[in-house]
Amino acid sequence: MPAEAAESVPSVFPQLEALLPHVQKPIQYVGGELNSTVKDWHSCDVRWALMYPDAYEVGLPNQGVQILYEVLNEQDGVLAERTYSVWPDLERLMREHGVPQFTVDAHRPVRAFDLLGVSFATELGYTNLLAALDLAGIPLEARDRTLDDPVVIAGGHAAFNPEPIADFIDAAVLGDGEQAVLEITDIVRAWKAEGRPGGREELLLRLARTGGVYVPGFYDVEYLPDGRIARVVPNRSGVPWRVSKHTVMDLDEWPYPKQPLVPLAETVHERMSVEIFRGCTRGCRFCQAGMITRPVRERSITGIGEMVDRGLRATGFEEVGLLSLSSADHSEIGDIAKGLADRYEDDKVGLSLPSTRVDAFNIDLANELTRNGRRSGLTFAPEGATERIRKVINKMVTEEDLIRTVATAYGNGWRQVKLYFMCGLPTETDEDVLQIADMAAHVIQKGREVSGSHDIRCTVSIGGFVPKPHTPFQWAPQLSAEETDARLAKLRDKIRSDKKYGRSIGFRYHDGKPGIVEGLLSRGDRRVGDVIRAVYEDGGRFDGWREHFSYDRWMSCAAKALEPYGVDVDWYTTRERTYEEVLPWDHLDSGLDKDWLWEDWQDALDETEVEDCRWSPCFDCGVCPQMDTHIQIGPTGRKLLPLTVKR
Repeated sequence: MPAEAAESVPSVFPQLEALLPHVQKPIQYVGGELNSTVKDWHSCDVRWALMYPDAYEVGLPNQGVQILYEVLNEQDGVLAERTYSVWPDLERLMREHGVPQFTVDAHRPVRAFDLLGVSFATELGYTNLLAALDLAGIPLEARDRTLDDPVVIAGGHAAFNPEPIADFIDAAVLGDGEQAVLEITDIVRAWKAEGRPGGREELLLRLARTGGVYVPGFYDVEYLPDGRIARVVPNRSGVPWRVSKHTVMDLDEWPYPKQPLVPLAETVHERMSVEIFRGCTRGCRFCQAGMITRPVRERSITGIGEMVDRGLRATGFEEVGLLSLSSADHSEIGDIAKGLADRYEDDKVGLSLPSTRVDAFNIDLANELTRNGRRSGLTFAPEGATERIRKVINKMVTEEDLIRTVATAYGNGWRQVKLYFMCGLPTETDEDVLQIADMAAHVIQKGREVSGSHDIRCTVSIGGFVPKPHTPFQWAPQLSAEETDARLAKLRDKIRSDKKYGRSIGFRYHDGKPGIVEGLLSRGDRRVGDVIRAVYEDGGRFDGWREHFSYDRWMSCAAKALEPYGVDVDWYTTRERTYEEVLPWDHLDSGLDKDWLWEDWQDALDETEVEDCRWSPCFDCGVCPQMDTHIQIGPTGRKLLPLTVKR
């Protein structure tokens, strides 16, 4: 971590600017976005670089980074700037001309900061982390870093199993980041004020002893002869055996972002977004996000209204995305949609729900979402096409629910809906997947019937199932890439052969190969770090992008890197785990009781459904007592009043 330098940290923009005419999309590197923040370096004693390890166009809209950016910059004496992955064309030029990884806000070198916080929404960003560290001049492995290097902290959903990147990060934070980054900031500030006693190790010890920051270097992993983990044990005194996640209660007290960033370059989401609640207790067994973000905490209808009003005035966006894992499940979603549509009817501000549950969409909601002249796309996620497989995954919707819902959409002017399914779910057969074609045909048939038009489209989008940590499916075998591809080929042929409806059904799917790599990384242990480094050194970058992803590279690197350990890719992916096995993330506490997860896995195999605990008795998943939290839901009975001052 850098000592306090007398001279100011210089901007690298003069060197960078000379390179920008030679790269694609140079605008993404120049900074200066509306609502961005640049603070004086010397007026701050704790300095964060926040990274989303993907391209600017994907990273800038990320809510997590925007929230932490604003929370930190609101603090006196604290500075936060953003950095994103640079495209390979700029990376090559930066290496050639000695330009280090930089922030987009003030173009300061990332290595000059005290902390580098990296938010991983997906494991496929790991090679991008290594590229950024290397460009920054930060040693790739934590054990090689000195006081002059930032503390590298991982967060985001993938941080719930950071073991594959344990060698490359100094620490990881599980769960909500708002309070966590402030606590970390206070610890760093105190340590620096004392003259940085004990060096880097002492700072990491102080962080680890809070019980809410995981420092992989303070834990040893012991293995059994067959390759399984024997145990994970602390190697320093005062370091907890288990590290807990952070949970923010009362979201109304954290109304961020207040001043959302407005991108200069085109991004994947051109809208202002408000997170209307956090957590989900529907209990879909494949869904890591729902499991690790429990319990449900709703933002109040008035809190949402205030955030939308402030955000629109600060940005000028013309669409508001109401974000959550299942936005139509908010206890006051109808009143929220109506209240916002009423408020902004004259301004033609559109509303969107990024993904809508089949059984939560109705005519009133449809009317409010389209009232102001915008008709954004509708996506529904049945996940499975047969009732049997939906019972396995605990997705409690029926085909009748789906047909009724799409009839509502098509009858109210929509001409296209998107249906999302998964392939490779536990116990799945060919028939479970082929049934998707029949379901899509029924949707087209109903759409033509209620609209009186043949100009009806249904896009079927299919993702490969990847078993994730902290879910009931964490023990499940993954379907091989070859079996996934064969199953999807049969489905494609069935859709194409449907003379009556096939042309109205769009079919999008990912082949099984990226899912195998994601499976290796999501359930991997520290030995997989050797694979990640080998792939990076072989040129692997942007593995979440089809044009950059190389399955062959991952497989050849994995074969060499894992051979000394006596395990292989199949051992991590297509192998079923037993109850007795120590999982790589067992010492990281999401609040979920491992016995409860195992029982739910057995319920899945028995095709037994479990209710949503918001509206039924507690099922003892463990989160509320373990994390000292509770479900926070309405209705509040309040309404959104008209705005008194028209903009």
